[in-house]
Amino acid sequence: MARHFRILWTNPVLRMVTIGLFLFGCLPASISVYQSLIAITRFGLTDSTYSVILIVALMVSVSSAVGIGIITDQRPSRRLMALLAAGMLACGTGLVWAGQNATVFVLAHTALLPISGTLFGQMMAVARLASANLPRTDRDAILAIIRAIFAVPFVIVLPVWGWAFEQGLPLLSVYPAVMGLSVVLLALIWRTWPPDATAPWTEQKSGLGFRASLAEMATGPVFLRVLLVGAIHSGSAVCGVILGLIFEQTPGRGTTDVGLFFGLFVAIEVVVTLYVGQIVRLLPRLTVIAIGTLTYALFLALLPLLAPTPWVWALVVPAGAGGALVYALAIGYLQDLLGARAGAGASLIALQRIAADGLSAVNFAVGTWLVGYGFVAELGALTMTLAIAAILWLDRYRPL
Repeated sequence: MARHFRILWTNPVLRMVTIGLFLFGCLPASISVYQSLIAITRFGLTDSTYSVILIVALMVSVSSAVGIGIITDQRPSRRLMALLAAGMLACGTGLVWAGQNATVFVLAHTALLPISGTLFGQMMAVARLASANLPRTDRDAILAIIRAIFAVPFVIVLPVWGWAFEQGLPLLSVYPAVMGLSVVLLALIWRTWPPDATAPWTEQKSGLGFRASLAEMATGPVFLRVLLVGAIHSGSAVCGVILGLIFEQTPGRGTTDVGLFFGLFVAIEVVVTLYVGQIVRLLPRLTVIAIGTLTYALFLALLPLLAPTPWVWALVVPAGAGGALVYALAIGYLQDLLGARAGAGASLIALQRIAADGLSAVNFAVGTWLVGYGFVAELGALTMTLAIAAILWLDRYRPL
């Protein structure tokens, strides 16, 4: 592990990606956790309206993420696209802070912030390029560490927000805080992201036009696996949407518990992620992903049942450990579907995130319509379980 950290620190590109993803991780750590609470309790949006917001944001994410992935796979424009994404993050959070009403909230969360979400895939694509000459196990370990650094803000930021809200700070304070960090992120990209013309890596471009690139990603074997990986990740999206709502409607729970719960399970996730490099030396990658998926699904299934009891705090263990095994390795699995082409791989990462958000929105809409927030968690657990079963069946003749 020490060797992998040394590689991250001594390689300027990997160091830039690591710092950038730490800053970018403050977005979900600050906003995504409380987004549904702000929409429903602060701005008075209904469950059905919030479901529509999630679906519209998904559509915007589809067009921006796929488009940017294809563009960067065709021509040298990575730095420009990263600056665009970071700029949208600053504009979106600043807009909500300045307007503080339902209209600007909807605009930011359906247009500007979905575009900013493409930055994760772009940075992971650059990390893949910068580590392309390493053996796969080392590359998986380095990408896992970078993914762990992305999750660190949940450990640091969430407890701080929980304490701040307990002291009476308004929920909307998360937006100016993230706007300030996004300006720092924008400056980091501007100063340290290598210019495309002199980038220190060799990149394999597709040579395909826009429509041909879409057709390549839409081929059955690739597209189906992307959707299934997205279905696995939908469990995390479901958790982000309903954990705060379940705690809010549970007697004795509140926003402070939300921050503490997220902080605890992400702390476990970070620790386990750091050891993923050693785990994949003992077990095949897809086997590890399957173990993580089933563990996380168990957490979701038990969440609504244990929320009113002290035993809910024990769920931070399967949530953190399961999430670590999935999120650290699923990215490498997706990137390998189209070989060494980082731009196309970034598009696949974006597509799986879109699939995850889309399935999460569907589960939220159906679950709240039929029963309530607890049933949304049960649907999320079922979705994850069916998805990993399908992947294992599809890849039964492939090296795991």
